[in-house]
Amino acid sequence: MHTSLARRIMPYASLLMLAIAALLISMPAMAQQSGDIAGTVVDADGVGIEGVTVDATSPVLPGKRTATTNENGQYRLPLLPPGNYTLMYTLPDGTERSRAAEVLLQQRSTVNVAITPEVDGATLEEVLVVGTSPLLATEDASLSDAVNYETFDSLPVGQEYRDLIKLIPGVQYTQDSIRGPSAGGNGQDNTYQFDGVDVSLPMFGTLSAEPSTHDIDQVSMVRGGASAVGFNRSGGFKINTISKRGTDEFHGEASYQVEDSDWSADPDTGVASSDRTREWIVANISGPILQDKLYFYASYYNPTTELVNRDNAYGPVPDYKSDRKEYFGKLTWAPTDSILLDASYRNSDNEGRGQGVGFYETVDGSTGSDATLEITILEGSWVINENSSAYFKYTDFANETRGGPDLLLSAQPSVGGSLDLNNLDRMGHFIVPQARDDDPAWNAFAQPLIDRYGYVGDDGTLQGGGLVGAAQTINDQNFYRESFEVGYDYTLDFGNVSHELHIGYHQEEIHEILIRSSNGWGLIESVGGEETTAVGDIPIYYRANFFQTSLGDYGIPPINSYAESRNIELNDIITWNDFEFNVGVMFSEDTLYGQGLKAVSGNLSGFENSPGTKYKMKKVSFDEMMQPRLGVTWHFADNASLFANYARYYPSASSLARAASWDRNLHTEIEALFDINGNMIGLEEDASSSGKLFQEGIDPRHVDEFLVGANWQPMDNLTTRIHYRRREARSFWEDTYNWALEAYSCTAEPDRFGCMPAGWAPEEPYIPNLNDYRAEIGGSTFVIAEVPNGYTDYDEVSLEAEWSQDNWYVQASYTWSDYRGNFDQDNATSENDFNTFIGSSLLSDGRGRMLWNMKDGQLRGDRTHLFKAYGYYQFSWNGSVGAYALYQSGQPWETWDGSLYGYSSDTIRFAEPAGTHRSDAHYQLDLNYTQNFYFGANDRYGVQLRADLYNVFDNQTGYNIQPSINTAGYGEPRSYYLPRRLQLMAKFLF
Repeated sequence: MHTSLARRIMPYASLLMLAIAALLISMPAMAQQSGDIAGTVVDADGVGIEGVTVDATSPVLPGKRTATTNENGQYRLPLLPPGNYTLMYTLPDGTERSRAAEVLLQQRSTVNVAITPEVDGATLEEVLVVGTSPLLATEDASLSDAVNYETFDSLPVGQEYRDLIKLIPGVQYTQDSIRGPSAGGNGQDNTYQFDGVDVSLPMFGTLSAEPSTHDIDQVSMVRGGASAVGFNRSGGFKINTISKRGTDEFHGEASYQVEDSDWSADPDTGVASSDRTREWIVANISGPILQDKLYFYASYYNPTTELVNRDNAYGPVPDYKSDRKEYFGKLTWAPTDSILLDASYRNSDNEGRGQGVGFYETVDGSTGSDATLEITILEGSWVINENSSAYFKYTDFANETRGGPDLLLSAQPSVGGSLDLNNLDRMGHFIVPQARDDDPAWNAFAQPLIDRYGYVGDDGTLQGGGLVGAAQTINDQNFYRESFEVGYDYTLDFGNVSHELHIGYHQEEIHEILIRSSNGWGLIESVGGEETTAVGDIPIYYRANFFQTSLGDYGIPPINSYAESRNIELNDIITWNDFEFNVGVMFSEDTLYGQGLKAVSGNLSGFENSPGTKYKMKKVSFDEMMQPRLGVTWHFADNASLFANYARYYPSASSLARAASWDRNLHTEIEALFDINGNMIGLEEDASSSGKLFQEGIDPRHVDEFLVGANWQPMDNLTTRIHYRRREARSFWEDTYNWALEAYSCTAEPDRFGCMPAGWAPEEPYIPNLNDYRAEIGGSTFVIAEVPNGYTDYDEVSLEAEWSQDNWYVQASYTWSDYRGNFDQDNATSENDFNTFIGSSLLSDGRGRMLWNMKDGQLRGDRTHLFKAYGYYQFSWNGSVGAYALYQSGQPWETWDGSLYGYSSDTIRFAEPAGTHRSDAHYQLDLNYTQNFYFGANDRYGVQLRADLYNVFDNQTGYNIQPSINTAGYGEPRSYYLPRRLQLMAKFLF
């Protein structure tokens, strides 16, 4: 169903080799799933000792890794799997010293060792710096951190990957289920990786999958100051994880965790459901296949949710159940001490039933969903010699989903078909008409339908206005991402100057297959003869809306959308005395492919209509997306440093491969019109968005980031960081009416409220000859344009501190920020926790939605004040307590009123500047306690009991305010933070 990229790598091999030959510059290859150890071995006078052999061993590393100190006493051990290591230093005289170190994902652990002379026959030695920090990384000019399993497992975090985001300093806390949090960008600007695989939903940028935390070993986070390593193009933050792996010992665990409905506080929202029970079953096992050579790890994960629903107006509502089964297997093989290979496969099946029944809807309207996630990974690293190393990574991601009615109807739409008026609830999703005061003609038509399909009202009589029959839409939507990357690193030393050089190449293809059809005749509504057909003036009594794809004999192809991306990164870390300079650049190229046109010569557009044919829609070349990454760090003291960084990002997420595709006009909705007997009297298209052309010469959306800060370690156990960061996003692409700048200007409409101010932009079309193109190949009057003056600005001042001593660990951060602009992709629909198109939303879609219509102000993701603190304490009796505390400002909102602009729809038509109001601030405290019991020889076996209590004070703060002034509930919250809830777990370990 998707083509292999691997066989298409060869044409670019020459490009890669030329780039290596032309410019061999970079930093350690921590773009893949590794970290490294570096340091210096010196004598008592601080002079480097040459020729010291450093051997690194770890339970997670088959075999060992070896390095030798250079003339300055420096050494480096690259491409190490994250974990705990023992370092053995063998001096030139044959004596040995050992040290312990922890390697964190995509971080450098610095271990500098001083060898002192013998005193009274004893050799004294001192570890000067051990730069391993569970979260706060202070080695370079970036905002990058890592956290290991032992740390987040000791905290009340949660079971899902999404829950880990709450640990990132400076990133807003959100309980949205689809859109991501803001960290100086919108909720679709973040990048989510699981085992190095991008699991962001292709074309939408949200977190598509539901990976869990149970077999995550470490997490890394980059939210600013990125280098040209790791192919980071994120306009927000980037988070990555690495899974657990086998060791030379057999280990395993099995656990059961439950959140009973009786252990949760009642919600303050008045929702029509209760009695939710959640359960999690987890098991894993790992160990050696070949001692010191080949390890395995395997796991099973089964979360379930059951919700007993209350009755609605029609009576009992089906219970909701979600059941997910996930399997994971991983092999780690070291054919030699210098080569390490990993292969893994993850399969997850998620089934949900009994969703989506409204209060005035029969049980037949329930919906279900089925989703399958498969992730395949093959990666390897090769330490070629003391100065060079290389790695590769191939990944294959497939997320296939189907959503639709629990009840499938046998009725089939057809040209000339009819409705069975005695069984409208088996024809589709029927809206029951309501009786009207003083309208006997309407009531004569409606009352028999109410008597048959109505619900019993409070007065005991049958009422109209409800929904009967099965849900109307069947949605089959599959996403695929296939990628390949390689990297090469080389270290050069010239006296007191060293270069860590890197070059990398990455290529990926994303593919979406979409087909939507209707269940039966789709949505059926009553017209009652009040409208007539356009031809023949025949009274219309019923109208059915269904997707054209439901007419099975038309042979309508699914919409296939593709996007390809190629990236080349070059980077150099230059160390000179107390200074470290990062000099890098990344070049990117993106190509979008739509469906429905075929390239031809001899006509104006260069295309002709060809349904089902893949065509090149838009290409953004390497020279248009050059992303410099420049940083400097000054280690002016042993325990303090200053840093500065500049980076440009071109976010890769875009929905235009589908949103602008020509074949979208084949997947339109059709209106079928029927007479009083249910016989078809007409068939009309209710055309959806058709293909769109691109404005010439537009610059791709980009984010410029400026960062300055300082690191200070005032004592061995306390590390602090303070920084200022600014992000400026410009050159936003959006679909908009081609002649909007003319038609909506104050020149053309001097008396209309909200017209375009003079001087905003040239009053001319985006594509001057659009009508000539449309005469040739059709298409929309809307085009993809770089909308004038679109911007977002983000300013942030943050203070972070970390304390670690004996059995204590605490991390705290406070962030003041200001997120403002006029292009708010988090505020582009009536309900915003959705996968919305990037580049084709409601923004700039007509009067009241243009950027000059009071869109400038505080953006939805703005949180002025954000404080996070979390940590744990380990007791002497094998127990521990963990805590997570949060305070953040509320969510900005503004009043919407479409009547100001002449529309009945209020959606994103602002009546006051963006972010004029703000919801209540939210605070929360989560706690947990864990008790371990060990038994057997050498405590080989263990039992763990755990309790997690979330939102201790039951602070159900409201947010997602209803902004439409003409809709019920104006100014009231539509969402609330989850109530207090308790989870209990029992785990067996060996």
